[in-house]
Amino acid sequence: YQMGFFTADLCDEFCERVEVLGPDFKSYGGNKKFKGEVITVKLHKNNKELATLLKNTNGVGKVVVVDVEMRYFAVVGDNLMKFANDNKFEGIIVNGYVRDIVTTREFEVGLVAKGTCPRKYSPLQDAEIGVNISIDGVDISNGDYVYVDSDGIVFCKEKLV
Repeated sequence: YQMGFFTADLCDEFCERVEVLGPDFKSYGGNKKFKGEVITVKLHKNNKELATLLKNTNGVGKVVVVDVEMRYFAVVGDNLMKFANDNKFEGIIVNGYVRDIVTTREFEVGLVAKGTCPRKYSPLQDAEIGVNISIDGVDISNGDYVYVDSDGIVFCKEKLV
């Protein structure tokens, strides 16, 4: 089944209203195509607050966008993908790294990230949820909308489809 959108068409039709992330993201989830309302998360290196969010939030229609400023630690793996899957999140976008990618592809949840890293960061750190973040020069706010397919990642301040 294909959701009724293509990022290329959205860019053509709404060129003044959309922003596109850079080309360095790769897909590591079971869903290659997903869309939804954005929940922003700013992490330092540790992912505990992201795990809590995924575990305790109804994810229907939601995409979590995580900024870890490209620090070389994995912040999503099979455990967090299970939480996201259980709560029916549409997907997770990570400006950083993931692990357990053999398993993460088995969940019907989108996952895009800059790459993989086998290690995670254990010491607990605070995270910020619902704050403005910037990835690849694109300013992203809580409540924005995002559309992801094999061509790329498109953000908009309002729902397009």
